[in-house]
Amino acid sequence: MRQLIKWALLSYLFTFSLSTQSVADMLSDAKLSDAKRAYFTGDFEKAEKLIRPMVEQGSGSAQNILGVMYFNGQGVAQDFQEAARLYLLSATQGNAFSQNNLGSLYEDGQGVTQDYQEAAKWYRQAAEQGYAFAQNNLGLLFRRGKGVAQNYQEAERLYRLAAEQGNANGQYNLGLLYRRGQGVDQDYSEAVKWYRLAAEQGYALAQNNLGLLNANGQGVTQDYQEAAKWYRMAAEQGNGLAQYNLGLLTFNGKGATQDYEEAARLYRLAAEQGLASAQYALGWMYANGQGVEQDHVRAHMRFNLAENKGNSNAQKWRVSISRGMTPAQIEQAQQMARECEERNYKYCD
Repeated sequence: MRQLIKWALLSYLFTFSLSTQSVADMLSDAKLSDAKRAYFTGDFEKAEKLIRPMVEQGSGSAQNILGVMYFNGQGVAQDFQEAARLYLLSATQGNAFSQNNLGSLYEDGQGVTQDYQEAAKWYRQAAEQGYAFAQNNLGLLFRRGKGVAQNYQEAERLYRLAAEQGNANGQYNLGLLYRRGQGVDQDYSEAVKWYRLAAEQGYALAQNNLGLLNANGQGVTQDYQEAAKWYRMAAEQGNGLAQYNLGLLTFNGKGATQDYEEAARLYRLAAEQGLASAQYALGWMYANGQGVEQDHVRAHMRFNLAENKGNSNAQKWRVSISRGMTPAQIEQAQQMARECEERNYKYCD
């Protein structure tokens, strides 16, 4: 998962030692510190006033910070094109943070025309300076074959460079390669090692995947309680897969007390993120009256939503319960499903 641009600012604000740092940057450190304090206390207007004169003086560091503020709409009107302009000014001075941020804009097509080759170019420049976020981001392009020829071995090399600096994204992605056997021999124990390092930093995707390996006994002794622990950590951060996985354990009483109502609550949280498996599970609970009051209209609606995302089991259940429903009930369920999708799966019951 690519690192969000805002974190480049956070990294920058605690690092002032780039070998390519200009004289203007070095003379501005005190003012940058003042701007940092204003930024982190939420006084974006003050931060912008402190930074803008340094931008006009050519400070690459200030250009990067103001670019981040334009990207996020902090103290200024959100403007991706202005963010791109400022990042470019800074990036051409060799500022690794701006190079990474500019690469992100090209990858996403924000403020510039989407161009994966251009994204790879800027990520590479930052990665060659040892910037871990850029190493991870360039690794992602190599894994996906976007802007560069697909190369799992190169992705592994870049992820490892980032991971060994303690970068949670790099650790997670390296674990993913070991789990899948891409660019490396498949090794669940190594996957566990790297997932754990990322999970201990609070990285929700790694927490979910570490829970999955514990539940399946891959790379570790099977331990449902340990699985539930990691799923819960990720679920509390809003990770839909973890909410669904924790719901499964809670429904079956594995690693957690069996509780159908709690399972339904967790499934609903995941379903609100559009997860098809959670829609199906919640539909099954409505169909059978477990954890919720039996309701074939709501069950049909949930099966519809899951089927629309390709869940074949949901189709079978929808057809089955339709036999005991009136045409009016079926129409109501279909209408509810359409409205649920229009509301992006929120407030569907």
